[in-house]
Amino acid sequence: MDTDVLIIGAGPVGLTLAVDLGKRGVRCMLIEQKSAPHMWPKMERCNARSMEIYRRMGLAEKIRAAGLPAWVPMDVFIVHSMAEPPLLHLPYPSVEQAKAEIAGSRDGTLPLEPYQLISQYTLEPLLKSVAETLPRVTVRYGCEFLSFDQDANSVTATVSENGRTSKVTAKYLVGCDGGTSVIRKQLDIKLAGEGNILQLRQALYRCDELFERIPIGKGRHYHVADNQATQLIVQDSTRHFTVHSVVEKDEDMATVFEKTVGMPVKYEMLYVGEWRQNLLLADRYTEGRVLLAGDAVHLVIPTGGLGMNTGVGDANDLGWKLAGTLAGWGGPGLLASYEAERRPTGQRNVGASRFASLGRRKWRAQWKPNIHDNTPEGAATRANLVAVADVEQRKTNEMTGAELGYHYAGSPLIASEPGEPPYDYIEYRPSTFPGVRLPHAWLDDGRAAQDCIGDGYNLLRLGGTTADVSALAAAFRRFGAPFTAVDLAGQSARDLYGYDLILVRPDLHVVWRGNRPPDDPSGLAAIATGHNTP
Repeated sequence: MDTDVLIIGAGPVGLTLAVDLGKRGVRCMLIEQKSAPHMWPKMERCNARSMEIYRRMGLAEKIRAAGLPAWVPMDVFIVHSMAEPPLLHLPYPSVEQAKAEIAGSRDGTLPLEPYQLISQYTLEPLLKSVAETLPRVTVRYGCEFLSFDQDANSVTATVSENGRTSKVTAKYLVGCDGGTSVIRKQLDIKLAGEGNILQLRQALYRCDELFERIPIGKGRHYHVADNQATQLIVQDSTRHFTVHSVVEKDEDMATVFEKTVGMPVKYEMLYVGEWRQNLLLADRYTEGRVLLAGDAVHLVIPTGGLGMNTGVGDANDLGWKLAGTLAGWGGPGLLASYEAERRPTGQRNVGASRFASLGRRKWRAQWKPNIHDNTPEGAATRANLVAVADVEQRKTNEMTGAELGYHYAGSPLIASEPGEPPYDYIEYRPSTFPGVRLPHAWLDDGRAAQDCIGDGYNLLRLGGTTADVSALAAAFRRFGAPFTAVDLAGQSARDLYGYDLILVRPDLHVVWRGNRPPDDPSGLAAIATGHNTP
């Protein structure tokens, strides 16, 4: 084998997976067709859950240092232009403010890490630089994937580099090659849902003076109340901006920028491209030794910020399962559970994106040509649009439930329990129901519970319980799986989590909970490690 895992596509998802595998000591190769990361405007925010994942990878502070300064608010405005009083101003905390709120919160409703605005063209080079330092990771840019063949034991990819065609053999192939995935098409996996809902152009601009001169207040998004879906996004440098709008020609994007800014500024338009809004989900995520992740299997409208962040969740789920399978302790059901867990999450997030997008379309539908008129009719149009937007625009910016509340209840790797965990697109309700992400909790000594949990399976012992968990430890040892019993002292975490014993996986999702050791420790270990298969 040339490598254990071959990853195709060095966007944020492929790079995150490569770093995760490399840090777990898994030999992997990352192949990317372009010669270097491009400065193209795509995603611009790591949500709170992604930042928790990056924290466990040791990358959160690097990402924050490279991203939007911590003091900048994440406010959202609806405007005629950035030089006129806003029609609607929705305030959202800066990273500094969000961290202060988290530090003072004890009810589990907030994440351990707040969001971070960082442009994809900043994040990709950062992740690439980390991947290249890992001895088990090979990074090959300027290498085009052409096709693959697989058998029961391996996958062989045909690639082209510097005009020469060669073969790469791996135990597993992961396609992180985007919405037009060549790998998905070779597998004849279909996308279903709503395609080509709206076609827009987006442009990237450099304007060194604009951010300092914005008279209506610093923020993240400025939506123009027009009939072209115009939106300006502040990028992480605060010197670059993207604008999305429905226009006929690339050149029209210069006029759109000038009208949106509403005051004379010196600027350079660096890029213009077209994109289409889609709400699509793949019929399946895997076939044999080939797995798909990110936009290759789910395409969403950016409303709610669930595109790249869902892909990071895919990588987080896939990394430890590949590592466990390759190490030999993972049963046949471990890697097979990837689709069972992540496709329902993709489906929920496509639904959440649709929910937010319909909200945005609803307030934009209130636009009328008289919206600028200084007449009673114009004032009524403005008031009606603002009233609707004050409800509907929040759906885009307040997706806490979708970010933190997704779960794997019903997965073959999760112990079953009657009922269902709480889930809502907007509201996150902390729970330890099997399958959910373990809520963030501060311990009595000031540490975060997540920071006390190691990289394998961890049995949390709470509230000073003296329960004997040696039988469960022995059951995991028989499979060769990493297992640690962790005592979380103090009462605060016990009160929040509601149980004396909680078993969590390497990705911090709850497998099982109880107030006494499990009746069948061997059976529970078999479930958690993928050995509980028919």
